[in-house]
This record gives sequence, C-alpha cells and structure tokens, in this order.
Amino acid sequence: MTEAPADSLRIDKWLFHARFFKTRSLAAKLVSDGKLRVDGTPISKPSRLVAPGDTLTFPKDSHIRVIRIVALGIRRGPAPEARALYEDLAPPERAFRDPAQPQTGVRPTQQERRVALRMRGKPLE
Repeated sequence: MTEAPADSLRIDKWLFHARFFKTRSLAAKLVSDGKLRVDGTPISKPSRLVAPGDTLTFPKDSHIRVIRIVALGIRRGPAPEARALYEDLAPPERAFRDPAQPQTGVRPTQQERRVALRMRGKPLE
C-alpha cells in the first residue's frame, strides 16, 4: 500500500480530526453524497487528499460552512487543538429577529409595526 504524502490527508480523516463530525464514517458519508466542495469543485470520494490552503464548503446542521485548512491534524484531539486546524471564512451568523415580536422595552417603529400587521394578516389601520 502506498503512503500518502506528509503534506496531505484524506478529506474524511481531516473532517474527523477537525471535529466537524463525531465519526469518520459520517464525514465519509457527507463526501460520498457529493455535498462537499474543495476549492469550489464538488467531490464524491472520501479518499480525496487535501492540504493546507484548500477551501472547503459543506452543509453542517442548518449552516453552510466555508473554511480554509490551515494545518493537518495527526490525531483527533481536544476542541482547541481542532480549531487550530482551520480558519472559518463564513460571515458571522446574525440573530433572526421576528418583526412580529418587538424587542422588550423597545417600541417598534411605524415600518416594523406595518410589517408585523401584514405578517399577521390584519389590515393596516
């Protein structure tokens, strides 16, 4: 069996080391289903090698993760060690604020009130 170069690692193994998935088989399933892109190219083989500098895009929970590989892990270590393996490129998630539910102690603006009334299906007064 041939050894992989020391400057690259299988994608399923890297996702497991970086703690994106609890098991390596879950990471391999995501890749096999074609839901992962490496530098914008969809891949479907968990044996695909990745190296530092590659950009990965994949769905995780209800978010689309965009990350850049900074380092290759040699083991699945603690969370701080795993976070050092990548740089998160996705913009920070904004908290969704329902216009129908104004913030406590803050009076809604006229525009927010109209949007809330439309969402409830009530006529504008």
